[in-house]
Amino acid sequence: MAEEIELLSYPKEYQPYIDRAPVAPEQMYRNSTANDKATINSWKNDWIANYKSNQEKYGPFYMRSLGELFQAHLHKPAVIIGSGPHLKRNAHLLKDAKGMVIISCLHNFHFLEDLGVNVDYYVTLDAGPITVEEVTEGGDPFKDYWKLTESKTLLAYAATHPSLLKKWRGKVLFFNAPVPDAGITEALEKIEKFNTHVSNGGNVLGACMYIAKGYLGCSTIIFTGASFSFDSGNKFHGWNSKYDANVGHVLRVPDIFGYKAKTWPSYYNFANWFNWVAEQVPGEYINCTEGGVLGAYESGNIRSIKQMDLKHCLERFGMSEHLREQAQNPGTDNVKILF
Repeated sequence: MAEEIELLSYPKEYQPYIDRAPVAPEQMYRNSTANDKATINSWKNDWIANYKSNQEKYGPFYMRSLGELFQAHLHKPAVIIGSGPHLKRNAHLLKDAKGMVIISCLHNFHFLEDLGVNVDYYVTLDAGPITVEEVTEGGDPFKDYWKLTESKTLLAYAATHPSLLKKWRGKVLFFNAPVPDAGITEALEKIEKFNTHVSNGGNVLGACMYIAKGYLGCSTIIFTGASFSFDSGNKFHGWNSKYDANVGHVLRVPDIFGYKAKTWPSYYNFANWFNWVAEQVPGEYINCTEGGVLGAYESGNIRSIKQMDLKHCLERFGMSEHLREQAQNPGTDNVKILF
């Protein structure tokens, strides 16, 4: 009941647009990389060990590289799907999406497969074993989700935890990630020099966006599930998860409707990175999360990220689908005039 109230009562009027973020681009970028040093110190040994193990079993990486997909979806719009709590609002609409590529964070696997969404690529960036449990967390405990991976493609960081790759039954293509540490770079290059790099802002949704724009050649980026915050019921994902029990230290920042949302400092830094990209990198960015803090500031939502309900966005990009029957069967009685 609480979830239904949250979905029904939340206002649908977006904040007015502002021309630019009220923060200098340099500061936005510094905010987004504030945790880099701590992350490097925590994960450097795991990255090197995983990279070596995966190279020995699946390498050379360049033979199974993300580069195989270069411009495979040139100029198509891409829907990139984060694991935020607002995903439960509209993910079901993606079942009928046409003419666009769908790329999701791996954590959404059980949720999207249960809905019947045809995801083209799942992406994983993390090097820890937690990625294994996240594939099924919140799903049907009696369902074999790993069997469903047989027909799916995983785009994986070369230093992904080996236990995840062992369980994945479908196709795997690898990418590397730039690390601002000369010692780590040197250690990895001694194992294999693999420069199919994916910049990411420190989070897997960032990797999804970079892959879509940089490698697949997608012209428009459509976000959904990109909350970067808790919802009003203190949920962190679109399903029950371990993060709901103890929210801990949070910031209260404006969401896209002008209300205060709870978020962790690290996730607000991630949102900063996307805001920075949208203002610095050419392209069209549409946020169809219908909640959360992406693009939002006290004074309004930045103009470089358009806020739109997913239903209306899909109608925009799928308009010609209404004419499919009469285009393929000119004798049909089912005639529609678009405008």
